[in-house]
Amino acid sequence: MSAEQEIKQLREELNQHNYNYYVLDNPIISDFEFDIKLKKLQELEAQHPEFYDASSPTQRVGGEVTKNFETIPHTYRMYSLENSYSKEDLLDWETRIKKIIEGDIEYTCELKYDGASISLTYKHGKLLKAVTRGDGFQGDNVTANIKTIKSVPLQLKGDYPDEFDIRGEIVLPFDGFNKMNEERIEIGEEPYRNPRNTASGSLKLQDSAEVAKRPLECLLYNLSGTNLGVNTQFESLEKARQWGFKVPQAAKLVKSIDAVLEFIDYWNTHRHNLPYETDGVVIKVNSLQQQEELGYTAKAPRWAMAYKFKAEQVSTRLNSITYQVGRTGAITPVANLEPVELAGTTVKRASLHNADQIEKLDIRVGDEVYVEKGGEIIPKILGVDVSKRPLNSKPTQYISFCPECKTELVRQEGEAQHYCPNYNGCNPQIIGRIQHFISRKAMDIEGLGGETVALLVNERIINNYSDLYELTKEQILPLERMADKSADNLINGIENSKKIPFERVLYALGIRYVGETVAKKLAKHYKSIDAIADATEDMLISVDEIGIKIAESVCLFFRSEENIRIIQRLKQFGVQLEMSEEELKGQTDLLSGQSIVITGVFESVSRDELKKLIENNGGKVSSSISSKTSFIVAGDNMGPSKKKKAEDLGITLINEYEFLQKIK
Repeated sequence: MSAEQEIKQLREELNQHNYNYYVLDNPIISDFEFDIKLKKLQELEAQHPEFYDASSPTQRVGGEVTKNFETIPHTYRMYSLENSYSKEDLLDWETRIKKIIEGDIEYTCELKYDGASISLTYKHGKLLKAVTRGDGFQGDNVTANIKTIKSVPLQLKGDYPDEFDIRGEIVLPFDGFNKMNEERIEIGEEPYRNPRNTASGSLKLQDSAEVAKRPLECLLYNLSGTNLGVNTQFESLEKARQWGFKVPQAAKLVKSIDAVLEFIDYWNTHRHNLPYETDGVVIKVNSLQQQEELGYTAKAPRWAMAYKFKAEQVSTRLNSITYQVGRTGAITPVANLEPVELAGTTVKRASLHNADQIEKLDIRVGDEVYVEKGGEIIPKILGVDVSKRPLNSKPTQYISFCPECKTELVRQEGEAQHYCPNYNGCNPQIIGRIQHFISRKAMDIEGLGGETVALLVNERIINNYSDLYELTKEQILPLERMADKSADNLINGIENSKKIPFERVLYALGIRYVGETVAKKLAKHYKSIDAIADATEDMLISVDEIGIKIAESVCLFFRSEENIRIIQRLKQFGVQLEMSEEELKGQTDLLSGQSIVITGVFESVSRDELKKLIENNGGKVSSSISSKTSFIVAGDNMGPSKKKKAEDLGITLINEYEFLQKIK
């Protein structure tokens, strides 16, 4: 298999797994296995930049917010963390850091507690709001429930900032968890499975009085805001303790990766003596200035890394193999297991990925299989205990026809997965596309969830996402669990989606390989859906960061008469299929085609503001200096080696004021 084919295969697999996890809440692989695949893809993309794709799973983040509580945007985004599993991973991370940061680097090591992430906002020393992580951009307002947790201060003390966010983890100590289960067993109820899920579920209880009965704790570990009065991560932990927060004492400041590994080795053994669940260690660059210099990828901060402790393993019987159809038509085989306890949860299923994986492991129904869990619900099958194989065992025959619509499956050369080609007639594909269309990062239709979409399609009320705009209250009221108010909310949500800006509508269409970043690029470049539809592959490739695979996919989408018909209907219904005059304001081509590096500390504008100004004027922000760098916006404390490299390459340095003058 060529590098290009392997990259394509990994991207498709990971995109599907992202959707299963974040949108459908139905993951079929462990987070450990997902991370290994993602790391492999990152390595291949780094080795082959010619196959860059801004919609790659390595560039985005994916995710979906529940609608049970009021949805609130985070003032400061809550990023995920990149994961590591070995010394080599950490050394590679340090090498990447040192390409950007000059001088000595210190690290703060903290235990990674296994609970529910939370963001607390304080104003004038009082708790203003508490919001769950959600998808990182916005979460659920659970302030009333958080106020019942005694370790969350309602009034701060000392020299706290006027307003800031503090992030942490809601956990349920083992003692409290065990006591809760004893009480449940005593009254004849099923015990809770594990502290993590119980803590997370507690935050969504409607009655805060019930939450108050649970011995939850809140462990804090990160400050976000401006003018916080601290210069390092370790100092911020000490300050937070002084202000009244419960900050774990295990954190340690170290000066090398070897010292980081000593911390990991110690806690890999001693964590079993802790009162809470832990699943790893988080390592952060200590200097906040260096953190700012390092910045973020689409998914995670470059200045932090999570080290995961080794996963647990068990064996169990494979009862059957079933097959799922994704929204792209990709077929995923699923192992249905004899239920087994693993790391605090009951495991019933695991992904078998594709026909090649089944053949490689020679997995058969009735086999005793080895299962590993890396912290999430669905695990990985490592292999088969052939000594326990039934005498009448037969090799697994992969299906030839779609399990849903019975269309004969296809498998293109170089691809790992089989596909159902029945794009417009296979229900799971239709449902999946509409679920993607209504998702939060796309049309964000309030009152319409995945289950309702499935009902609407299965009842033949809708067959594509343009049909949503013809729905009436009378059509949806007879649906299961649909009351008068919820029907009104759904209709209003569909109407309000007509205000969603063009770049998000373009993403919502579900064009293969067109993720959020690519949709933004195409929307800004072409300004309307008609201009994109008229573009040739060569024209599309000329757009910054658009490769041949994306260009082919976009052209293929617009060659479909059915897709063109759906887009024409969306236009008629008033969906935004071109950039508005308001969006076009402040957008220029002054920096088009230019790669610009930002470095140092600035007075009049923040680093984020500079990035936005560069992008609004058509430029690209780069994290490293190279011969392709057009110029550098340099603030105070620019590293001497960076300055020398810029001089050696003959790259112009300008200050923030000269840059602001340049784009006037």
